[in-house]
Amino acid sequence: MTVKLSLATLPNLPAKVARPAYDRASLKAGIVHFGVGNFHRSHQAVYLDELFNAGVGHDWAIVGAGVFDGEKIGQAKLAGQDWLTTVVEQDSGHMSARVTSVMIDFLTPGDAAAIIERLADPAIRIVSLTITEGGYFIDPASGIFNPTHADIVADASNIAAPRTVFGIILAGLRRRRQDGIVPFTVMSCDNIPHNGRVTADAVIGLARLADESFADWVHDNVAFPNSMVDRITPATTDRERGILASDFGVEDSWPVFCEPFKQWVMEDRFNDGRPALEKVGVQFVHDVAPFELMKIRILNGGHAIIAYPAGLMDIHFVHEAMENPLVRAFLAKLEREEIMPTVPPVPGVVLEEYCQLIERRFSNPKIGDTVRRLCLDGSNRQPKFIIPTISDRLKAGAGIAGLALESALWCRYCFGVTDSGAVIEPNDPSWARLQATAQAARNAPTAWLAMEDIYGDVGKSAPFAAAFGDSLGMLWQLGTQETLTRYLGDRL
Repeated sequence: MTVKLSLATLPNLPAKVARPAYDRASLKAGIVHFGVGNFHRSHQAVYLDELFNAGVGHDWAIVGAGVFDGEKIGQAKLAGQDWLTTVVEQDSGHMSARVTSVMIDFLTPGDAAAIIERLADPAIRIVSLTITEGGYFIDPASGIFNPTHADIVADASNIAAPRTVFGIILAGLRRRRQDGIVPFTVMSCDNIPHNGRVTADAVIGLARLADESFADWVHDNVAFPNSMVDRITPATTDRERGILASDFGVEDSWPVFCEPFKQWVMEDRFNDGRPALEKVGVQFVHDVAPFELMKIRILNGGHAIIAYPAGLMDIHFVHEAMENPLVRAFLAKLEREEIMPTVPPVPGVVLEEYCQLIERRFSNPKIGDTVRRLCLDGSNRQPKFIIPTISDRLKAGAGIAGLALESALWCRYCFGVTDSGAVIEPNDPSWARLQATAQAARNAPTAWLAMEDIYGDVGKSAPFAAAFGDSLGMLWQLGTQETLTRYLGDRL
């Protein structure tokens, strides 16, 4: 027998399911959050739930928001259970479930007028975002905000009726300026380098297209703290819903499964206060950059390293990829020989210990994270997680054989079939372009590197082009398994 999750049924949940120690009716909204997905609900929402359970910060509850029609599906699921979420933490020796209740409303995605009205409320002091790496209108090669994107141009020409998240944020800030209300802090929780600066570039860049003086006001008055966020959180499927029902007796339309580990390092720069998140493990620092560079290169770069060879060898789950000796050895060698040497010292962290932690986390057999998820959106992820490391290695005159192989594996994956001949379904917003380019690159490898918006100057490097061409040719001639075997040599 299962209990359908709702506020009314909270007292009836099985005893082994933890529930909020606070009264939801006592909460008041302090944060509007764009991008109510699994990561947000396993990370930011969990930290707030822990804070509220400690009896602190009950005026920092979350109101969900979004700009895409597709987000209405998640809104409807959460509405049916009073905005509650069951969070299940799993590893090989641990499994626990808790219900979080930090969200008290979820505005209709795309209803810009209603969202702007909420942003104008003085009680809202933070606007946070998890809108994915591809949501910031960044030119992949330069890493700079792209003001020519059609959606940005449209918002700039009709700023009173915005469609993008940044246009809506600007409209909210304009209302607060007109009403003499302290501006809210804009807090990115996305997994991109310098996420606060990138968010500021998007918000202020859009403002400059419409009103220079307003853009200057935003620049001078709005805080955009940088942060590093981390928790492996796969997508929810019927598998997870079934485990929750059978093991915990809870019926939840959209539960979240994640690893026990979580981390949040953030700059302490806020316009109008913040939750006391240091009480629940958030690390506030003067400079996030060393932490985020470590995480992006070692963890996110590590995900890319294992993703494409595993995908080409028809491996479904990430932990299964780590059980494959070739994939695991490829990760270990490339991390230690080419990636970690580009990571400067991080306060209080031993990089080798961090790398070993990452390997253990990737090996977690209970998470059910899929290789396909790691392969997703390479056109946005490679320029952030892999190509800058290649650039640094080239500038230092250091070897790039492993990184060239990783890039060749991505190209080979985008061809659209695995080594066994199985079709790889589209897995990138730019899949049609990537597939056509990968097909051209089979006989002319430089065609792949000619995607200047992705590779920039790295694609013009003769040493990298030569190593990439050799790796891609070997993948086509020998297949993934034999190519990895030859790369690893006596490391096996």
